[in-house]
Amino acid sequence: MSNNKELHFSTDVIIYPLLFLLIIVGVFWVESRFNINFNYLGIYPREINGLKGILFGPFIHGDLKHLFSNSTPLFVLTMALFYFYRRIRWKVMLFGLLLTGLLTWLIGRPSLHIGASGIVYMLTSFLLFKGIFSKQYQLTALSFAVIFLYGGFIWYVFPTDPKISWEGHLSGFLVGLLFALTFKKNPISNKKYEWETKNYKPEEDLFLQHFDDDGNFIESIPEIKEEELNNEIPEARVTVKYTLKKSPKNHNKDL
Repeated sequence: MSNNKELHFSTDVIIYPLLFLLIIVGVFWVESRFNINFNYLGIYPREINGLKGILFGPFIHGDLKHLFSNSTPLFVLTMALFYFYRRIRWKVMLFGLLLTGLLTWLIGRPSLHIGASGIVYMLTSFLLFKGIFSKQYQLTALSFAVIFLYGGFIWYVFPTDPKISWEGHLSGFLVGLLFALTFKKNPISNKKYEWETKNYKPEEDLFLQHFDDDGNFIESIPEIKEEELNNEIPEARVTVKYTLKKSPKNHNKDL
């Protein structure tokens, strides 16, 4: 499959990330509009009842600032995932959500953990490390873009603020790194140049004919000598014979 087919824009690159974002915003609107608190649906570590937060916790946010800080990076990173990694995007999203939540449930403090920040860190980590490991310029450029935009997130995988679930951030970061190591197949085929193919013959390469055996550049390719040409293509020689006849002396008498 060519690169043009592997990297092409389609409506689902926007539709699914936008749908995910609208669900999160919709949940927050319902809480604000009807004065409902869904925090009890968050992850509560090491309690069976707290496992439900693995599914519901990412869609719940405490306030508008919390919602906004997660919404923009979530939308951007999800779009990048759906565009560059369309073959594994659903595996990364679904398994990433489950594993990030499960790890948070295992290592988190005994408190309710809510918000999509764990997914944000999972996507950031995956896009960053997968691009570097791929050694492909498109994906490496994506890694640098992620570093430029969200590189500061790394500080929040440590316990800097008691109000922030750094355990969820750390869980997402580790899961993203795990996925970058697990999904080894690159989404973009490595382009092979002519000299990398099996049928390549250096002696037939017009470019290489401009260099001698010592690597010195030859401004013009030596022309093939006539004898060599005749030996290679003997049928190309054409012999033409002419026969001359005398005109009759009295050819004008009848005029």
